[in-house]
Amino acid sequence: MGTRLELHTLLLGLLGNPNVYFQAPPNNELYYPCIIYAWDDTKTDFADNSPYRRSKRYQVTAIDRNPDSLIPDDIAQLPLSSMERTFKKDNLNHFVFTLYF
Repeated sequence: MGTRLELHTLLLGLLGNPNVYFQAPPNNELYYPCIIYAWDDTKTDFADNSPYRRSKRYQVTAIDRNPDSLIPDDIAQLPLSSMERTFKKDNLNHFVFTLYF
């Protein structure tokens, strides 16, 4: 598994613009389309009662005015990525994924 900065670089390349935010503060003005991601959980595998592998789980949200955005398709192609839900708020389409990285 990679580091958070490696994930950030991957998402920047996927989006094709600099609008990728890690834990964007609520008062931050966002530019669309964008991706917001945050560390959500950790999965730990055990052997002999000791942890031997940890994977960080991130919540990754793509936000776009376009309801037919291709960004969710690109995120869905990432290894260990699964779509959780979609919703529309303030005339913006949100596509929420979990991603182990």
